[in-house]
Amino acid sequence: MMYDLIIIGSGPAGLSAAIYAGRARLNTLIIEKQGMSGGQVLNTYEVDNYPGLPGMNGFDMGMRFKEHADKFPVDFVEGEVVEVKLDGAVKQIRTHEQIYEGKTVLIATGARHAKLNIPGEDRLAGRGVSYCATCDGAFFRNKTVAVVGGGDVAVEDAIFLARFCEKVYLIHRRNELRAAKILQDALFELPNVECVWDSVADEIVGEDVVSGIKLHNVKNNEEKLLMVNGVFIAVGMHPNSEIYREILECDDLGYIQASEEGVTNVLGVFVAGDIRTKQLRQIVTAVSDGANAVTSIQKYMVHHR
Repeated sequence: MMYDLIIIGSGPAGLSAAIYAGRARLNTLIIEKQGMSGGQVLNTYEVDNYPGLPGMNGFDMGMRFKEHADKFPVDFVEGEVVEVKLDGAVKQIRTHEQIYEGKTVLIATGARHAKLNIPGEDRLAGRGVSYCATCDGAFFRNKTVAVVGGGDVAVEDAIFLARFCEKVYLIHRRNELRAAKILQDALFELPNVECVWDSVADEIVGEDVVSGIKLHNVKNNEEKLLMVNGVFIAVGMHPNSEIYREILECDDLGYIQASEEGVTNVLGVFVAGDIRTKQLRQIVTAVSDGANAVTSIQKYMVHHR
């Protein structure tokens, strides 16, 4: 079967695109790797910044997105994309099981947070462990938190959290930060931020929620336990773009180059969500990306029938 549109990825960007594509009567296929739609939002304990749905459980939000997409004649298949051929009028997407063909392709495979890979991190994810200060910071008002990292994002997160947290620890494995000097200056002026130098995290502790983080000093091997209510991990992100980097223009970090219209350098190939170059990677911007990309796809198909 020849599809009008093949969407790779079924997170908020992919599902939003499916809804818009269904309304536009595009013959659409979504390929989802995990067999369950929703993407990273499924692992989010609570979403408090999506307009109109404050405090919604992330899993429930993902299911609502999927239910909405199911109202339209969109095909869903489970599979991991292992090879793509995107040049020419017909695009080919190969999974382990099958080859799919489409007139256009929308890549919405997102990005993954770099992890510390320490005990307690996965178990307490969404229960005090977070990778997004702007998403979850408000839950820690008047509490004590730790930020792990030393780059721009980590320092920006610490500054943001210091606005409403009682105490913020910034944990960094070196004795100086990598962040821009202007950010460092702003950080060091804050009375409720304490930098913990030359230290790495060994374990995040807590029963049902985070209660502390174990550290050790890389210079003298001294161990300590910081009592905190939350741990924000800011050690980078990795876009899920590996198989596209030889074909599509990407920035130095591997994010696919595209504006909010979602148009890439290859005709008929579009991108939406966390995988594209953008300022803010959140559910609300991913949903917007999906809508914008389908609008671009409709315009493309008018001129490439």
